[in-house]
Amino acid sequence: MGDYDSRDNEEIFSKVLRAGRRTYFFDVRSTKAGDYYLTITESKKFTNDDGSFHFKKHKIYLYKEDFTGFTDILNEMTSYILDEKGEEVISDRHQADYQRPEVTEDNDGAPDQDNTPSAKDFTNVNFEDI
Repeated sequence: MGDYDSRDNEEIFSKVLRAGRRTYFFDVRSTKAGDYYLTITESKKFTNDDGSFHFKKHKIYLYKEDFTGFTDILNEMTSYILDEKGEEVISDRHQADYQRPEVTEDNDGAPDQDNTPSAKDFTNVNFEDI
């Protein structure tokens, strides 16, 4: 193994965030020059049909010169999501009885996002028949 492999395994400081099937590892590591950088690893557990399981990992390397820009954009994106959708988590996995609303089409062929019935959803009723 080269210097890179052994250096990549040297963890200076670490934190773990467990989130359902995903686990996030935050590790401070050291460069050859002795400077520090951050690795963020997402590990996701998958179950095979036979009951065995495996993990898929994705890793990003974040260096000091990128911290400010990364933090600014991360804060902006997370704030946007929370402002637009709130903190409530809506997913099939978290709510067994959750049903996604059907998207219908308006007369112009565009999706009707608010799920308001369009004119074609109604039956013509002749009140003289009543």
